[in-house]
Amino acid sequence: MKRSLVVTVVLALVAPAGADGPPPADGEQAQLDDIKPVVAKKKKSGKKRSRRRRVQPPDFDVTQTAAWKYGQMTQAECEAEAKTRNLPVTSEPTHGVMAGVRLTGPIKGVTFRTRLSDEQRATTPWEIADCRLVLALDDFADVLVAHDIVEVRHYSMHRVAPKSWPAGKVGSQHYGGLAIDAAIFITSDGTKLDVNDDFFGRIGAKTCGPDARPRKKTEKSVALREILCETASKRIFNVILTPNHNRAHRNHYHLDVTPGAKWFIVD
Repeated sequence: MKRSLVVTVVLALVAPAGADGPPPADGEQAQLDDIKPVVAKKKKSGKKRSRRRRVQPPDFDVTQTAAWKYGQMTQAECEAEAKTRNLPVTSEPTHGVMAGVRLTGPIKGVTFRTRLSDEQRATTPWEIADCRLVLALDDFADVLVAHDIVEVRHYSMHRVAPKSWPAGKVGSQHYGGLAIDAAIFITSDGTKLDVNDDFFGRIGAKTCGPDARPRKKTEKSVALREILCETASKRIFNVILTPNHNRAHRNHYHLDVTPGAKWFIVD
């Protein structure tokens, strides 16, 4: 009983509210072709758990960051901003999502999509996002364009909440359509930067900063790090998790906007 209590307290301290929802069902996920999911296995007692680094640097005003501003927006404010930016979205009210929208085209030349067929993409919940996440993706696209990325293939943005989810409750992370699991980045010449194959991380290793480096230095591993760390420096997302975080994230970057958060995680 003691061990169970300790684990519960640790998780409460390190995990933001509304942790990742369950991955898509195996049968549905198989349709994503070359993107292969990894389902986290239950850890045995005594083994080290992955950690999240929560940072609130004292040298800047968190309330001036993009992540904070987007997280504070109301549905009306976000939709007005999306319209001002001429973002390619259509409204799609969704259970658990404050301002559900679906992307109908690329953002600044960058396509964010699953590997589902066009017909399936039109109805899958995985391609629904909260409007606030789309604003963050618009900023993210600036970084991607600078690295010649024209397409990002992801596992999901929104994930359907369980049947017990209260009516009217707005979710966070995937349940709220506020997170994206980006797996493969494709350049204009068709080159694929695959997080699963090319990141070369290690659980517990530093992700960004002067001492951070991949296990194997290649052109692709360097490019993936540069994209990620440039994005982190812009404070577009509150949470950035990579293969360095745990096994469940070994094949994608988890990026999310956390409303009200005055901290940032890069792990």
